[in-house]
Amino acid sequence: MKKSIFFTEEHELFRETLQDFFKAEVLPYVNQWEEAGKVDRTVLKKMGEMGFLGLEVPEEFGGMGADYLYSAILNEELGRTGCGGFATVIAGHSYLAMNYLIHAGSDFLKNKYLVPSAQGELIGSLGMTEPFAGSDLRAIRSTAERQGDYFVVNGSKTFISNGYYGNYCVTAVRTERGISMLVIDLDADGVSRTKLDKVGIRCSDTAELAFDGVKVPVENLLGEEGKGFYYMMESLQVERLSLAQANVGLMEHVLDITLQYMSERSAFGKTINQFQALRHSIADMATDIEAWKAFLHLTNYRLAEGEHVVKECSMLKLKTSDLLNEVVYKCLQMFGGYGFMEEYPIGRIYRDVRVMPIYGGTSEIMKEIIAKMVIDNKKYQRAYD
Repeated sequence: MKKSIFFTEEHELFRETLQDFFKAEVLPYVNQWEEAGKVDRTVLKKMGEMGFLGLEVPEEFGGMGADYLYSAILNEELGRTGCGGFATVIAGHSYLAMNYLIHAGSDFLKNKYLVPSAQGELIGSLGMTEPFAGSDLRAIRSTAERQGDYFVVNGSKTFISNGYYGNYCVTAVRTERGISMLVIDLDADGVSRTKLDKVGIRCSDTAELAFDGVKVPVENLLGEEGKGFYYMMESLQVERLSLAQANVGLMEHVLDITLQYMSERSAFGKTINQFQALRHSIADMATDIEAWKAFLHLTNYRLAEGEHVVKECSMLKLKTSDLLNEVVYKCLQMFGGYGFMEEYPIGRIYRDVRVMPIYGGTSEIMKEIIAKMVIDNKKYQRAYD
């Protein structure tokens, strides 16, 4: 077992358990899920039973109460499955929706939503993006008007992962006191869902949600009214770091399957892993991956120790997304014409990864955050302190 300055023996044993689980319960079904456009809920319940969906959820609410490095390992291994759609379903549930419930949810909300979420019985989504409010979250138009014991919600959300087959949505709305977060049941009267047809990550369901006079109990207000924007800014760092973790895991997977193909494919009387041009390209990619992996693991550790690593999360999300696209592009080239065939997973991965510089804040937004911190000495305050 490899020794690490960041991960303990228990962490690495957990990694091995995850790898065994994904090998048995995920990899044989990826093509089936991609064709169906959804992940079978059975595997989500199995993950809940194993404790994989609630790693950071306190034990009193059905979770493992584990440290953040276990989550970092989970996201890396999700990337290594090579199935971006499956990884998106899990990350959207555990590190978007559930993250808000863990940090800002009342005991009522935790018992109602967090406990069954950790068990895989309910699947959550996060509703921030709107047709006219993507990166500009202050421009959110969806409204929630207080009427007695309810908020009445009107508006729409788009590009919502888990929004079509999921059970609830942690939703950003505009209330009398500003932007707030409500937990909305997706089978409530007045909620309609439209499944979106995507280029890649096809087994991850993505939806447009419409809210027409939806009555949401006041008890479903997450945290304090008017603090929703700050909750989103805080949680986006975890989302971006989770994406970087999956990016690194997927890059390692792509390199592995490419090396395997190169060792088997012959041309001009020798296997193609003996051609200098291809060998040097592999050397460059392996070096870049290793460098960003080291930065990633350091940032994981700092976050686990309680540091507020906004700049580092933004850097990692920006650069690992770009590098992932570069690695997949170059590796597909090494497969030649076979890389463009559905028979080989590299083609599916090629479609999937294009979304990574868009997910969780575009690369342009990441650069602006980094520039503000480096040039303007901008400081970002914690929302949950």
